[in-house]
This record gives sequence, C-alpha cells and structure tokens, in this order.
Amino acid sequence: MPARSHALHRPPPLARRTLLTAATAGLLATACGSAMSQPAGKVALHGDNNDWREPLVRAGDAMRSVAGVELVPEVIPSMESFEQIVKSSLRTRKTPDMLKYWSGYRLMDLARTGGIEELTGAWDTAESAGWVDPTLRPAFTYRDRVYGLPMNLTYWVFFHNTEVFADLGLRAPTTWPEFLDACAALKAAGITPLHATTDGRWPAFIWFMEVLSRQDPDFYEGLMNGRERYTDPRAERALTTIAEFADNDWFTALDTNHVDAAASVVRGSLGMMPGGTFMTPNLINAGGEPGRDIDAFVLPMARAETPPAVIFESSALVCTVKGPDREEALEAAAAWLHPEVAGAFSSTLQDGSPNPGVAPANPLLDGVVSTVRERGARMLNRFWELGPPELVEATVDDLAGFLLNPSSARSTLATMQERADDAWQVWREAEKS
Repeated sequence: MPARSHALHRPPPLARRTLLTAATAGLLATACGSAMSQPAGKVALHGDNNDWREPLVRAGDAMRSVAGVELVPEVIPSMESFEQIVKSSLRTRKTPDMLKYWSGYRLMDLARTGGIEELTGAWDTAESAGWVDPTLRPAFTYRDRVYGLPMNLTYWVFFHNTEVFADLGLRAPTTWPEFLDACAALKAAGITPLHATTDGRWPAFIWFMEVLSRQDPDFYEGLMNGRERYTDPRAERALTTIAEFADNDWFTALDTNHVDAAASVVRGSLGMMPGGTFMTPNLINAGGEPGRDIDAFVLPMARAETPPAVIFESSALVCTVKGPDREEALEAAAAWLHPEVAGAFSSTLQDGSPNPGVAPANPLLDGVVSTVRERGARMLNRFWELGPPELVEATVDDLAGFLLNPSSARSTLATMQERADDAWQVWREAEKS
C-alpha cells in the first residue's frame, strides 16, 4: 500500500463549498441511491474517507455475527463538500441511512436540522455495559440528548524516532522543560525539532491547540466554547510561545505535509511530529515500526501543578430520520460499541477505541492509552469540533496567516475575536429558536 495521508478530509472555505455543491450533488444522489437499494440485513454507512472502507467492512462482518446487520460502507467521492451535501440530503427522501460525521458543534449543527435520530438510549445501554468511555458523552450531546456514537478515539500525540532520541541521550519528555530541552538538543544535532504545516489548510490549528491546551486547559475550553476571548493575555501567550519556536528555527517548512513529515521522522531528519494517532499508518508505510523505532508521547503540561490533559478526536456514528432502512440503522448503531464490533474496527483502522475494554491496536497506542489512563488525563475535544463551524474554519485561516508571519500575534488575535463576536451572536440567536 503506497504511503498517503490518513488525515481526515476537511471541508474548504464556505465560498468554495458553495461552488462545489452543484457539481457534487449528482454524486451524492448516486451514492444515496445505492444505499436505498440495500437488501434486508444490510445498511449503508456514508463517510468522507476512503481509508475507513476496510475497517468498516471488518466491523460489519463482526456486526453481522452479533446483531444480524451488516454495514456497507459508501464513500462520497467529493470529500471536500461532504458536510454541506449531507445537510442538503437530510431535507430529501434520498438521505443515507447512517453517516460518519464529526462530534462537537458540527454534530450539534446537524442535530438542529431535525434530520438525525436521537441515540441517547443506545448510549445509555452501552455505558451500562462498560462499552463506552462516559467522559466522551458531552462531545456527542445536544440539549442533553445524544445524537451520535463515537466510532474511534484518536489521541493527539507527538511522534518521534526512539533510536534518534537514544543516540542523543533523550527520552520522551514528561515535563515542559524536558520538551524544550529535547527541541534544543535536536536542533544542535542538525535535526529539525518540530513539524509545523499549513498544507491542506486545516493543520494550521494544531500548534495553537497543543500549546494553549497545555498552558491553560480551562482557558482552552472556555475560549473554544465562546466563554473567553482571543484578546485575553493567555491566548497571546500561546501565540508568543509558537513565535519563539519559529524564531528558534525549530519548525519544518510550512508546506511539509504529514506524509512527508512521517517519513522524515522514520529517517531521523525530523525530531517530533504532532498529530492524531490515526496518522500512525503513515509512519508504518514509511518503514517505521510502532513500539520499536517509532513511539509517541502526550505533550506535557506547561506548569507542573496543572492536572494533565490530552486532546482527543472522535468521529460520530449518526442515523438519519428519513433513511430508507431506518430500523436496521438503529439496530446497527446499538451494536456499534459491542466489543467484537469495536475491536474489529479499531484493530483494522490502527487507532484507539471508545470502548475501554478493547485492546489497543499496536504497541505505540498501548503506551499512549496507558499513560492517559494512569495519569487520569482530562479529555479535551479537538479544535476543529469546538465552536460554530464557520468560525472554526475562518480561525484556521487566521492561524495559517500567523504561522506565515509569527510577528502578527496581536493583530491575528484581534481579527479572530471580531469573527468570534459575530459567529457566537449568530449561534446563540439560533439557539433561541
């Protein structure tokens, strides 16, 4: 299998999505038509990532044995416009039965349409059986009701080459000073310490998310949920820290994508790459072996007295109201978190599972999961899923501009706050309706 990015595909800016809608509506109609033709005992699940096709097939095989329902994965080819197309389809009779969607505010936005099923009962049953981590529930809830079930559980970590670290007398850092020391040691050895990128657009948020959540996790959650302001000194401190890393020449060129960065980690020319554990296959495809020469750590907290936190990412399994096989879709959702189904999916995907009883898919993931559980790390949802979608996408572009010009911290934060004021006003007005 050739090396390729396993990053989730993100929708483009609103203007581009509008232009893409007409061109891709026919593709959706074709895909939805195939969902409507599924025979008894099968239900179609539509998603935006072809890399999930085989894991969903394996999960469907397990689901057939435990619940008598088989998943049929369908990938909408125009992945960039997936989100907008799905919303449009919910108003028709050609809507898919099940969706792989996002958690957080994007799921809330979908629930507002009235086009997706409440899954509170399925969640409660799974939680009582010990099949789901209860701390994930808020990310799938709207107005105290659950509208999606977690499909995977990605942890955001820093990948590194253990052999390079050993040669330099380094270990995976457990404190912020150790992290800074590792960056300095790598730079002194002629190795670029850190990967930073704007390639693909969405990754521009990674460094802001990682640094801010380690400096002040309470402020991170408050800011992303509209309770704090981007012009706060704590947000400026995060951008100042990132600017210092750039000034130290610790970052890669900003057009370095995740596939190339993973290969550089394996080769030993890049010290550390921040990313979700779903990116592990990129390192495997580049010749790395998780648990041997490739490992990962959770970025330490900036202050020792702050309780540990980790960023997570989890896609939502959603059932539609108007899907042609609604009852079988609900049966499939009820079986999704069953250990055999969840285990078949995560082991094939090589990512974490929301079912705490499922064994980690590889040694690298095992170490991360053990660390998170042993430390009782606070789970913080990823930047992309927090906040009104239009605001998040605009803020990503602002952060990309900052990475290109790290001296623009204050003006960037002022612009982001102006956008936030408008976006949150619109969101809250919609909440009243």
